[in-house]
Amino acid sequence: MKVLALIESADHVCFRYRLNAMAWALAAEGLFLEAIPLGKGWSRIASLVQCSRFDIVVLQRKLLPAWQLAFLRRSAKRLVYDLDDALFRRDSFSSKGQASRSRLESFRRTVQSADAVLAGNDYLAQFASAYTETGQVHHLPTCVEPRWYAAANHRRSGSLARLVWIGQPSMLPSLLAMNEHLAAVARSLPQITLRVVCDRLPETAVENTELRPWSSATEARELSACDIGLSWLCDDLWSLGKCGLKVLQYMAAGLPVVANPVGVHAKLVVHGETGLLASTPAEWSEAIALLANNPGLRRRMGAAARSRIEQDYSVAVWGPRLAALLKQLVGNQPQNQKATSQPTGLRDSRIANRV
Repeated sequence: MKVLALIESADHVCFRYRLNAMAWALAAEGLFLEAIPLGKGWSRIASLVQCSRFDIVVLQRKLLPAWQLAFLRRSAKRLVYDLDDALFRRDSFSSKGQASRSRLESFRRTVQSADAVLAGNDYLAQFASAYTETGQVHHLPTCVEPRWYAAANHRRSGSLARLVWIGQPSMLPSLLAMNEHLAAVARSLPQITLRVVCDRLPETAVENTELRPWSSATEARELSACDIGLSWLCDDLWSLGKCGLKVLQYMAAGLPVVANPVGVHAKLVVHGETGLLASTPAEWSEAIALLANNPGLRRRMGAAARSRIEQDYSVAVWGPRLAALLKQLVGNQPQNQKATSQPTGLRDSRIANRV
């Protein structure tokens, strides 16, 4: 059986972690994955036309214009919608505010058009379930492969410890939102280093802030060379849709995590076991000082964090489950069952990425 993923780009984190990493598990069950980045204009139409050649089409993240969604629905034998963000809202830092009627309406149409929805966390699953039939929404957490990460050695202590934050440039406002908390850390440990794995280096409250340009080939190595992973989410509705990839990556690298107890953080970080949850600047300073000054504690927490990834959030665990779900979808549903008013399709024509 052939599976087509309509994606943003081959390097986009959503595709790399939610589908491409699972390709081996799909292939083991006779499901062969092809990915096409969604272009604009006529290239999208070409992609939509190609969808009819596949047994399953997975639309990742995109909210398409109504007529494109209708075209996709007619072309796709089975349509799956995959999301790992609150796409029905604007982000925390939008000058227009988070509420968006047009996004919500596009989301509703997309969910109602799909034969199945893959939601990256419980909040997204619950939200999507309001617009479709019971049993058509499935929780598929974002996963990482621990074998890609060497475990951190945790030999540094005190101000020699190295903090790390990883993320796309679009998420840098979340790092800057931590500045008051980082300033408190810097007062306690003035020589501590913050490594930023990204394409741009912002000004932070930590004097020793270093940039490591992001690369899929080096990101695991950059994290494993650090001691404490940092993550921050604004306490708002949009953040509830985040699926915690950076936290999962830290944990896979054997790093304890310091994060605020918002959204998925409270589920991924077991306070006192795999990291520390902290809200105020004083709590952040205390948490990071505790971990920085205790390599043995970091090592124990990091090992527990990595073990949790292996058991609950690894590709080895969820890849076969995704394969089983897709096979069931093909076996149980008649073709084009949901011929609703609007489908979609896309393609950046010549860039088909076979995985």
